[in-house]
Amino acid sequence: MSRLVYATRRSALALAQCRAFVARIKALHPELDLVEEQVVTTGDKIQDRPLSEVGGKGLFVKEIEEALLEGRAQLAVHSIKDVPGVLPHGLAIVCIPLREDPRDVLVAPKYGTLAALPHGATLGTSSLRRQVAIHAARPDLKIVPMRGNVDTRLRKVDAGECDAILLARAGLVRLGLEGRATEVLAPEVSLPAIGQGALGVECRTGDAATRAILAPLHDPTTATCVAAERGVMIALEGDCRTPIAAFGERVEGGSKLRLRAFFAQPDGTALKRAERTVPWPTEAEAAEVGLQLGREIAAK
Repeated sequence: MSRLVYATRRSALALAQCRAFVARIKALHPELDLVEEQVVTTGDKIQDRPLSEVGGKGLFVKEIEEALLEGRAQLAVHSIKDVPGVLPHGLAIVCIPLREDPRDVLVAPKYGTLAALPHGATLGTSSLRRQVAIHAARPDLKIVPMRGNVDTRLRKVDAGECDAILLARAGLVRLGLEGRATEVLAPEVSLPAIGQGALGVECRTGDAATRAILAPLHDPTTATCVAAERGVMIALEGDCRTPIAAFGERVEGGSKLRLRAFFAQPDGTALKRAERTVPWPTEAEAAEVGLQLGREIAAK
């Protein structure tokens, strides 16, 4: 193989994280001609409504996966939190590189921290997961819808359209904007989205050459944690229409996996939480742990 085409969304964050990953491929294979195929997805086109109203996760990957299936690209770099639990026939996530910080952050230019926000302050987010988490911590806050890319949301909070916003720290780090965060929220306050901070690199299942190129960049620890989280999502049939979170982490000196999750009704009611700590599993075993935890939540 002398030429490798990679597909990516066109947003600043998607390009930044994709190009950083592709630079790692180039470092390993300087002889490769790496070509970027930018794709505008349905999720990028619809910016005036919450994702929960227009179709959820698959909106950010559908057109990119079509580019793979049609042979216009050999691989695609996704934020794995945008990838549905079931992939189209003929495609697979074959590489999950080392994860960036998965936590949420608060950007509150005037007040700094969640605790310092005054009673009734406005907080911008269109994530049902974040709404549930923040309502549990600060039920007095007024949640206002906020879509758009990272720069757009930062401009809105700077302009005073709301007192604070919530973002993924990973996105800020990848854009060189981590200094904008005024507080990093512990998972106990805002449990991260499934796969948050992790990338998923997808290709055709039969493309052995591309899989071989990607293999050295796969991080088994990240992949195991993400497999557990996605198991929860699959068991609960979770998408952007339901508040769902799952976070796996390696604990006790690396000997165990701790998996925490929550699930609620679309309006945030009937919140259910569960967690499990098990001896460090294989990726397949981790997925089963996630499925079991998801089923436990569903049965509550």
